[in-house]
Amino acid sequence: MARKIFQRFAPSQQKLREVRSLRILGDWVYEPNLWHINRHSTAMAFAIGLFCAMVPAPGQVFVAAFAAVRLRANLPLSISLIFVTNPLTMPVIYYAAYELGAFILATPLQAIEFEISWSWLTQRLGDIWQPFLLGCFVIGVIAGVLGYITIDVLWRWRVSSAWQNRATRRARGENNHP
Repeated sequence: MARKIFQRFAPSQQKLREVRSLRILGDWVYEPNLWHINRHSTAMAFAIGLFCAMVPAPGQVFVAAFAAVRLRANLPLSISLIFVTNPLTMPVIYYAAYELGAFILATPLQAIEFEISWSWLTQRLGDIWQPFLLGCFVIGVIAGVLGYITIDVLWRWRVSSAWQNRATRRARGENNHP
């Protein structure tokens, strides 16, 4: 069922080849494994996307795309999952990352008033970068691993459930097709 939902939104191979802007990337972008929906590619896409979402730097899309290509994960899903961190969720997630990093490093928390400005980045980030980056890394690893395991377990459960339902229908002598 989830596979059908993903496939409905995923572009076909023919549609991809019609997008002129993708041609500059070469033939690797047309690799079928990057666009297929299966247990491995979907679970790996969740791991990549959720990990890359916690990378506190511009270019998350490129990191997720590179990792998806190298690890043969679903490319669109990997890229779309990085938007877990967005302007609404970033302050909460990144402050939690800073607190976690400070806890792990046993450093006292500093009072931080976050603002999106170059001066704040150059002045305040220098004071908290170590616990902040460590927290982002730890949350990214945890989110990626949990994402992979969750999708893998749910996929296996769904397939097992479908097999059991099919076996039950066969045992009753019911037809598999409505």
